[in-house]
Amino acid sequence: MTVRALYLCEGSSDEGLRFHIEAIAAEVGRELFVTVPDLNRLPNKPGHSVTNKLRAAQQLSDGGHAYDLVVIHRDSDGHPVGHRRREITEAVAQVSPHLAHVPVIPVRMLEAWLVLDHAAIREVAGNPNGKVVLNLPKAARVESVADPKALLKQALAVASEEKGRSLKKLQARFSENRARLLQMLDREGPVKQLASWQSFTSDLQEALSNA
Repeated sequence: MTVRALYLCEGSSDEGLRFHIEAIAAEVGRELFVTVPDLNRLPNKPGHSVTNKLRAAQQLSDGGHAYDLVVIHRDSDGHPVGHRRREITEAVAQVSPHLAHVPVIPVRMLEAWLVLDHAAIREVAGNPNGKVVLNLPKAARVESVADPKALLKQALAVASEEKGRSLKKLQARFSENRARLLQMLDREGPVKQLASWQSFTSDLQEALSNA
């Protein structure tokens, strides 16, 4: 039986996580179909709260009964992970109380998952054979970085070895490059060492075993 999952992410460049969600399901022998709703189709934008996003997704799915599971991405952004988990749990209980849910809570933000793969950064920066030192943190320290997004932007710039107008063009494509890095994320690579990734995958596997 195919499990139907709703994926609510923080921004369009986070949509690539859907492929990892489906792949993790396949690894445990479950077929999972993930829907990422375009909440911008609604006349009134839902804002960033989990509750509002769930309600908006419900409007787009004729009452919200089309799904067996909802996966909700919410960066910790300096808040304790437990705070974000409660926020997600309470929102689901309020809007769709019978819907199983899986929280995805990168610390501090999803970019912390993306700065660990030097080869992918060099490839996306357009300089796959570059040797310049990127000075990126190891997995043990990456979740304590105050601004992983700024760190990732800097890493792409350094890896590209571009200057002037070419560098500006690269930096203007950050959202696109970030999305590509997410799709390229190696689930068996350094990200596997992070507590936030481990929680996401174990919660997903548990939810699928009960679906």
